[in-house]
Amino acid sequence: MQKKDSWLLPDGIDEVLPEQAEYLETLRRQILDTFASWGYQLVIPPFVDYLDSLLTGSGHDLNLQTFKLTDPLSGQILGVRADMTPQVARIDVHNLKHDWPTRLCYAGTTLNAVGDGLEKTRSPMQIGAELYGHQGIESDYEVIRLMLEMLAISGIENVHLDLGHVGIFGSLSQAAGLSSEQEAELFDVLQRKAVAELHELVESFAIDASHKQALAALAKLNGDRTILNQAQQLFGDQLTDLNTALADLSQLADKLQRDFPQLAVSFDLGELRGYHYHTGIVFAAFIPSVGREIARGGRYDNIGQIFGRARAATGFSADLRILVNLYRASVSQSRKTIIFAPSVDDSDLYQQIRDLRAQGITVIEHLPNQSGQAQDLGCTAILEKQDTHWVVKPYV
Repeated sequence: MQKKDSWLLPDGIDEVLPEQAEYLETLRRQILDTFASWGYQLVIPPFVDYLDSLLTGSGHDLNLQTFKLTDPLSGQILGVRADMTPQVARIDVHNLKHDWPTRLCYAGTTLNAVGDGLEKTRSPMQIGAELYGHQGIESDYEVIRLMLEMLAISGIENVHLDLGHVGIFGSLSQAAGLSSEQEAELFDVLQRKAVAELHELVESFAIDASHKQALAALAKLNGDRTILNQAQQLFGDQLTDLNTALADLSQLADKLQRDFPQLAVSFDLGELRGYHYHTGIVFAAFIPSVGREIARGGRYDNIGQIFGRARAATGFSADLRILVNLYRASVSQSRKTIIFAPSVDDSDLYQQIRDLRAQGITVIEHLPNQSGQAQDLGCTAILEKQDTHWVVKPYV
């Protein structure tokens, strides 16, 4: 017996209805075509994979987000992908095996075991691009520019770009001699931006006063480009890796100011989103109308190591569902042409219908004894026979 509420969907799982699906596919195609014009080749990783492959290397942060299941054929534990990036890294390292830079892109549904507090969906449609095989600020800048191009295609305005570098936190933690437990505690407090708690925690560490000052300052080092100068003065020249990170951020700032003079750019040196995943520059795009990032990415050089080679890597991703909601608000709401064809067994009519469809015009054929007329089907025009020709006339 069918359940009364069998039409209900699980929490955070939703279906895409025709109008939104059309927008999704249109925008997906436009974005992927743009990626292709930059040399990024499309790959389609599997929806289900071995759990170790999904959580490999830097990807272990995804453990709580990944649905697990047992393969009845092999008895091994499988996972439903919560992020496609580890799979794309495997394709680069194991399948393609290039020595030169490789550019790959992807688009597909992912599944999260735990939903984002700011988003209702647990099934984002992830779209993104990855650049493998180049270690340098130039490849970081390329993927940032490509992300901004993707947002422009989506009709998104007033973009704010936030930049950080996870190497700064790592360098300071290592210099202070923090244990893994202390680093984990500090990481948690920094992520929550709990300034008072941060000072209390740092004071409890048995480390030099200079290291305490540097670690405590991270939570407040966010703002415009002057933050980089403040960090340079605060941290001094003792840590080579830290100074390299600040220099990279400064170079990015120069390039962005030159090429995107209207772009709002800020820096957050205590931003550790994806700390165990990323290894260098991290970035995120925001807009005033959305209370979270709409795209994000960064450098993650270690992820391919378990597949045989730790290739340099940088990339970004976004949820196509979020982008399409913004895209729909930006495109013209002009009425689409949909032509209604009568139910007449006429070869000339069939040829006219084929010709119209070949031009990309929607033609809906009337079925004998069907309910509903042209207006019910959303038609804006109708095919009528005049003399020996079928012509399109506006439907009133």
